[in-house]
Amino acid sequence: MLAWAFHRISGIGIFAFVLLHVFDIFLAGADPKAYDDLLTFYASTLGRMMEVLIGAALFYHSLNGIRILIMDFWPRMTAYHKQIWYANWVIFLGVGLPGAFIIMRPALGL
Repeated sequence: MLAWAFHRISGIGIFAFVLLHVFDIFLAGADPKAYDDLLTFYASTLGRMMEVLIGAALFYHSLNGIRILIMDFWPRMTAYHKQIWYANWVIFLGVGLPGAFIIMRPALGL
């Protein structure tokens, strides 16, 4: 149940990111000053925290999608769905936490 909820929530976050991305690309041509202001926001601590969240959403969504594909293509693997989900979390945290640190490093003054 949690995997389903996290998958949907991360999907909504990805959709919101796509809309924001289309908007900021529009600003690049329509209003370069507003685009520069938006880039300044992206470089701020809050902007970097949002970048970490979208990265986490993309990474979790892709890992969970791979888990679903494995169970779809190899139905016998459904017996191990919890173990695969736990493996997803190990990969997510093992790769995601260092990635989040790298993104947040400039905001932390490191």
